[in-house]
Amino acid sequence: MVQITYRIVEHDGGWAYKLGETFSETFATHDAARAAAVAASREQKVSDEDAFIEYEEADGRWITERADGHDRPETTVEG
Repeated sequence: MVQITYRIVEHDGGWAYKLGETFSETFATHDAARAAAVAASREQKVSDEDAFIEYEEADGRWITERADGHDRPETTVEG
């Protein structure tokens, strides 16, 4: 199971949540950024339908895989 963590950080004169190196929009307060991170975290846990996905590898080969719509990550919010 994949674990992802949203972190609340000061950003651009306000507050944002960060996942990896990506920032959300800026919020005026820490509480607003945390509430948005909690909402995003909950959405990550929602199951979807199974689907087939296709993508091209660097060498030009196309790959087709079945994506399990029920294989959702564990999420946490820090800060």
